[in-house]
Amino acid sequence: METEAPAEPTGTILVVLSDASSPLERKDGDVVHEETATFVAELAKPLEQLLDAGYEVTFASPSGRKPSLSPLSNSLLSHLLAYYARKPTLSQLQKQRAESALASPRSFASVTDEEVDNFEGVFVPGGKTPMMELGEDAELGRLLWGFHNLGKPTAALYHGVYALLSTLHASEYSGFAYPGYRITTFSNPDEKSNAPNSGPLISNMEDALKAAGATLVSEKDQREMGEITHDRELVTAGNFTGAKTLAEEFLEMLTGGY
Repeated sequence: METEAPAEPTGTILVVLSDASSPLERKDGDVVHEETATFVAELAKPLEQLLDAGYEVTFASPSGRKPSLSPLSNSLLSHLLAYYARKPTLSQLQKQRAESALASPRSFASVTDEEVDNFEGVFVPGGKTPMMELGEDAELGRLLWGFHNLGKPTAALYHGVYALLSTLHASEYSGFAYPGYRITTFSNPDEKSNAPNSGPLISNMEDALKAAGATLVSEKDQREMGEITHDRELVTAGNFTGAKTLAEEFLEMLTGGY
């Protein structure tokens, strides 16, 4: 029986990760000693869909350190190994590239504006740690402004939506890159229900995005849990249950479906 030829890469996606892990310090000063980091459930499914479609991925984080992975989810490396075990037609070299890229992400500062021109799009998964650092990272803000100015597909999931606020801190630009955009994230009541005995991480997501000029579409405004919001080149989801749908929409956008 003939085997199916491996999918040809159709471009490269920049995947934004966080370097932060534990402990977490909330806005009210309460320190939460919980191990938390990139939540694999919010990264693995979109990553699998991107690889299935033939895209290469480049990982990047503030300092380029190997990311911490949330103990609430399985090892991403294990997931990648299982993924490639199910995809025997993909080359060993392609497998090694993905594993190597995850273990040694690029730093944001090392990604040049010229390289942004060559990426097809950018994806920011969640986990609580993006709210510890990504929203204030000037280098990430520079990169997101680059994708925005070129109209390239940009996807952000759950806490990863906070990274959009980094555009306020990019020294080469002025203001928020997405004023008036409809963005889905969890609401202030949702955030409070997730941490009833302490304050928010850094700031309330809803308040911060509204103050920047975004038009918030909270989960409570949508018909079903896991719905997404697509506005121009930006697609967002306010809950990890939207990971699959967000990835599907992102892939449509990458092929010109917006």
